[in-house]
Amino acid sequence: MPERESASPQHDPDARLGDLFENLPDPSQQIPTVDNTPPVPGSRRAAREAAAVQPPAVPAVPSPDTSTGEDLTTQAMPAAAAGDSIDPRSAAPTPSADAVTSAERASVAPSDAPTGDEAPTRAGDGSVAGGRLEDLFDGHPEDHTGNRPPAKKKRRAGCLVAFIIVLAVIGGIVGAGVWAWNAYGDKISDALGWGDPKDWEPGMATGEVLVTIHEGDTGAPVSTALYEAGVTRSEDVFYDYLVTENIAITFYPGIYSLKEKMTAEAALQALQNPDNKRENSASVGEGATIESSLPDMAESLGMPIEELQAAVDADPATYGVTAQSLEGWLFPAVYTFDPEVTATQVIQRMVDRTKEALTEAGVPAEDAQRVLTIASIIQREGLTGDFPKVSRVIENRLDIDMKLQMDSTAQYGYGSLHEGVVSSSAEALEDDNLWNTYVHTGLPVTPIASPSYAAIDAAMHPADGPWLYFVTTNLATGETQFSVTYEEHLQGVEKWEQWCQENPDGGCSAG
Repeated sequence: MPERESASPQHDPDARLGDLFENLPDPSQQIPTVDNTPPVPGSRRAAREAAAVQPPAVPAVPSPDTSTGEDLTTQAMPAAAAGDSIDPRSAAPTPSADAVTSAERASVAPSDAPTGDEAPTRAGDGSVAGGRLEDLFDGHPEDHTGNRPPAKKKRRAGCLVAFIIVLAVIGGIVGAGVWAWNAYGDKISDALGWGDPKDWEPGMATGEVLVTIHEGDTGAPVSTALYEAGVTRSEDVFYDYLVTENIAITFYPGIYSLKEKMTAEAALQALQNPDNKRENSASVGEGATIESSLPDMAESLGMPIEELQAAVDADPATYGVTAQSLEGWLFPAVYTFDPEVTATQVIQRMVDRTKEALTEAGVPAEDAQRVLTIASIIQREGLTGDFPKVSRVIENRLDIDMKLQMDSTAQYGYGSLHEGVVSSSAEALEDDNLWNTYVHTGLPVTPIASPSYAAIDAAMHPADGPWLYFVTTNLATGETQFSVTYEEHLQGVEKWEQWCQENPDGGCSAG
């Protein structure tokens, strides 16, 4: 298209870019001016000023605008502007179209809107076309009708939120304080010196109380026992004293006589004083019998032996035992009793301990008497390490109806069990009593001694082996030979006789 190309301006290579700026006029400072000229009658400015100067005499009445679909507000004017017509039915003039539009817009403006040339105008969408600079920063959002919501509501809502937050913070602090006091109140009081002292003051001790210390008790349970008896002021003060002073001590079981309101230091001194210990304990030895145990029990308990004898002679069913007597049912151990204990309570305690051992070893209730009888023989015949083998010899002989021929049974029936010798007298071996296994086949009618737990467990779990004989060849070391045949057993007997000749005071025989 040659015409368009010829009409295009040609670039002047000699023209300088600076010419574009050199020909610009010098900038001049623009000073805003206020137009004080009176408005043209009938103009929008005249309507705005009239609306701002004179308040409406009649409340605005909404009327629908059929052209825009919006409600327009008509407002009675105090005087007709130029070009307005007068409605003969009303004292107020009827403004012209332009005046009505201006008045309508003025009626929806805020009451604090500026007047004159500074009054803002709104565009067709209702937005402010002018206004003050502060309105850009302090303005409030308008609702869907174009009106601003009252500022007080927002301030009230903000205060309510702040108040709720403050309450939540205070509640959290109070809750944390309650938890801390519940968990660490005692320590906090002690650290700040608010609580009561944990120890009594020296010189306040009075009266007498009895404190029981059980076997195996350490500082903590002893501290509790002292507090419960009324000796110390708090439960932990005695234990804390031991820890603070780095005191290592062994507490011996027994009944101790102390005073009320003693300091922890004084209580410790009293427990270490043997004069304050009341001997109220009793013991049964392993392999001991009722006959051998009662005298020592009566002496240590300070109880008449007749009371203890009557207690053991009572019907065994009184103590929950199905047997001819309580022999074998008094478990070998050291017992500590309260000062007011009775003879029946003493025996019951020992029987109950035997029941516990039987249960622990897995002995059925219907086999209790049989197992105790075997265990009592095991206890008297062998060393602890040989208990399972001795148990096997007994079981092997019972299985083939072979007499047990145990010296301990013959001695028990004859009354010579505690003479301190191994060999049985001819009279004992030949005596026809129900315990003599040299005369009768099978087990004795009752146990012959108090067996330990090791013996009870061995009676329930004998070792595996074919042995039918055993003999102790060295009484000093307890060395025992187990044999299958009688010939092997006789060789063992020869070893035992030789040792007895070499050790005439070793306890082989009474003479």
